[in-house]
Amino acid sequence: MKRIGVADTTFARVDLARYAVRALGGAGTGFRVVRRTVPGIKDLPVACRSLFDAGADLCLALGMPGRAEYDRTCAHEASMGLIFASVLAAKPIVECFVFESEAADDRQLEELGRRRAEEHALNAYQLLFRPQDLARHAGRGLRQGFPDAGPAR
Repeated sequence: MKRIGVADTTFARVDLARYAVRALGGAGTGFRVVRRTVPGIKDLPVACRSLFDAGADLCLALGMPGRAEYDRTCAHEASMGLIFASVLAAKPIVECFVFESEAADDRQLEELGRRRAEEHALNAYQLLFRPQDLARHAGRGLRQGFPDAGPAR
C-alpha cells in the first residue's frame, strides 16, 4: 500500500490539511495518509523528508505565508528547501502555498485555501496513481484555487 505524506503548519490560518485529506479520501484507494504538522513553512522541508524516511511515496506540503514581504521571502526559502528535499529523496513533493495577500478577506481566504488544498491533493493523487491523467491536461492552463486560465490558443 502506498503512503501519501501530508505536511502542514500551525502558522496557516486555514486548516489546509483537513481539506486535502478529505479530497484524497474521495479520490480512490490503495494508499494511506500520514500527516505531520510543524510550526511554519520553513519547517516543511524537514517534515517532508521525515515523511519520506517513514515510507511516504509522495508528499503534499501545505503552507500559508502571511501578508508581509518577509513572509514572501520565507516562502521562497521554504520552496527551495522543498525542492532540495524532493531531489534528495528522488520523490515528488507537491507544494501548495496559499498566500494571505491573495485574498481580500477571511471568507475569501478560507474558500481559496479549501479549493487550492483540494485541487493540489487531487494532483498529488494523480501524480502517484494516474500520471496519464495529468498528461491529458498538459497545456490547458489549469489553476488551483482560482478559475482556470485556459490554453493560450
